[in-house]
Amino acid sequence: MKIDALVDPSQKLTNEEIKRYARHILLPEVGSQGQQRIKNAKVLVIGAGGLGSPVLLYLAGAGVGEIGICEFDVVEESNLQRQIIHSNSKIGQSKAQSAKEKVLDLNPLIKVNLHEEKLTSKNALNIIKNYDLVIDGTDNFATRYLINDACVLLNKPFIWGSIYRFDGQLSVFWKKHGPCYRCLHPTPPPSNMVPSCATGGVLGSMCATIGSLQVTQALAIITGMAEVLIGEVLSYAAVQSSFNKIKISKDQNCVICGNNPSLTELIDYEEFCNNQSVVLDPGISVSELAKMLVAKKDEAKDFLLVDVREESENKLVNIAGSVLINKDDILSGEKLNLLPLDKPVVLYCRSGSRSNEVLAYLRHNGYLQTQHLAGGILAWIKEMEPTKPTY
Repeated sequence: MKIDALVDPSQKLTNEEIKRYARHILLPEVGSQGQQRIKNAKVLVIGAGGLGSPVLLYLAGAGVGEIGICEFDVVEESNLQRQIIHSNSKIGQSKAQSAKEKVLDLNPLIKVNLHEEKLTSKNALNIIKNYDLVIDGTDNFATRYLINDACVLLNKPFIWGSIYRFDGQLSVFWKKHGPCYRCLHPTPPPSNMVPSCATGGVLGSMCATIGSLQVTQALAIITGMAEVLIGEVLSYAAVQSSFNKIKISKDQNCVICGNNPSLTELIDYEEFCNNQSVVLDPGISVSELAKMLVAKKDEAKDFLLVDVREESENKLVNIAGSVLINKDDILSGEKLNLLPLDKPVVLYCRSGSRSNEVLAYLRHNGYLQTQHLAGGILAWIKEMEPTKPTY
């Protein structure tokens, strides 16, 4: 979506700034006026970790006039594999202070505000209200829902990014123009299914890929120079070296940005995320899957049918054309790379319970084209292949 520039180009560039940002100014889509907009912009980055590192460095390099850093953690040795804004000498020190030092060393012409505190329901509105847009550099669902809801209430653009293992995704949520994060994920995944870098690992360079894309979106919003990912999620799979874009729609019944919102103030997001159970997805019917299998011969309608049961169950009975990837191997992240991001996936189990659980996990990890078979293989046998054994 192309939108008008968000920031007014009121402050002119100095001769020193013209020299520093010359490579931007030479771009017709940016020019002097675009660079003035960047100079006048105020951007809040929440988190100075994996995503926050490249985001902060590229915002500073671009000449964003005022950058806010909201971070309360300290630098640890295990951070340095991907959090490139910090260095070995900063271990044990404040991440916010470390990031500010590096940012001002890169560009002393800008202003950096530190918010050395955890973002909470009590302080989020007061912190966010002073900025033009917010970039998410966090790694937990509670804070993402908090940022989203605060941005909806303040009508601020929210540039979301997420990485896990070899995959990443990003989008722009902005009530004024399209859906919010809750439209994509109405509820968080159950707490026992939440993956983390500490348990699943992450390819360090993924942070640079997604973080730099977040900055590009920020500059597009500030200057109006390019398309903005509003109503779309861009996914990147490093193993396949592939990008994939999925359209998402505004949910008119969304509790925060819908026509009749029931959520009008910030809530306790830790409690909200910790008290979730798997929401039952209706799934696709046996007849719908049968039609998909017939149409699968057409390359444009290809999809992957995945059996998430145990090997012993698969040997007993299965749906022709499916591949076996055990539920636990997916939820642990061990075989997540076997699932494509660039085409639909249909899951099935015995009766639909396990596939529903895997579905919830995958959708929260960027596999937005994933569905599951309602009633599982038992429903399939009953309607399509009644001579096959049941168990």
